[in-house]
Amino acid sequence: MRKALILAAGLGTRLRPVINDRPKALVEVAGVTMLERVVNRMKQYGITEITINVHHLAQQIVDFVASRNNFGVQIHFSDERDLLLDTGGAIVAARRWLDGNEPFLVHNADILTDLDYGDMEREHLASGALATILVKHRPTQRYFLFDKNKRLCGWINKATGETRPSGLVFEADGKYDEMAFGGIYVLSPAIFPALEAYATKNRVFSITPFYVDHCRSLPIHAYCPDREYLWLDVGKPDTLARANEIFS
Repeated sequence: MRKALILAAGLGTRLRPVINDRPKALVEVAGVTMLERVVNRMKQYGITEITINVHHLAQQIVDFVASRNNFGVQIHFSDERDLLLDTGGAIVAARRWLDGNEPFLVHNADILTDLDYGDMEREHLASGALATILVKHRPTQRYFLFDKNKRLCGWINKATGETRPSGLVFEADGKYDEMAFGGIYVLSPAIFPALEAYATKNRVFSITPFYVDHCRSLPIHAYCPDREYLWLDVGKPDTLARANEIFS
């Protein structure tokens, strides 16, 4: 796995006022930007070609990467300054840099982790999945639902009772494993035709409904490591404070 996409275009509204003068990816955690921490982690696993999508205060990210000599890897920018494409649309827009014969990693810029990306890739290849999603047991309102073979079967919003895909009936009988999305996933390029067909309805779309709407026709699997690992969604002031404590 040599290629990756870092999703850095989000507005980061939950982190205001910290992000009033900078994009979320350039918020520092213990003196190092989240973007640089994610890139350095990827480099440890042999990723040498990274695409970064940009929108909010995009030029700051471009200039920062240049100031770091592209972190010693090949960097592409997927420019969404004219239209923020959301996570699914961002992947479609970046296809020219991600396509090929091997899986690629997609990673939210505000997720800090010590996850073993190599193990995730190996499980992805062994399962034959087109998408392998990092998930874990943690409290949330919205859950992916997996069967005992780790295949995605649907989604539920516990607050409203809404389920997807159409016709899914959820019963709390242990049939499904309820897992929270971790903002990191491995995709095989063979998924692009389905993604692009989905994008014909709307260029702007989230990856979550795509997964759920296609879970009956495409092999989409869970990745839930057996070992404990660090995982932080640094998207809110309280989690930013916690991250600063951990990394300092």
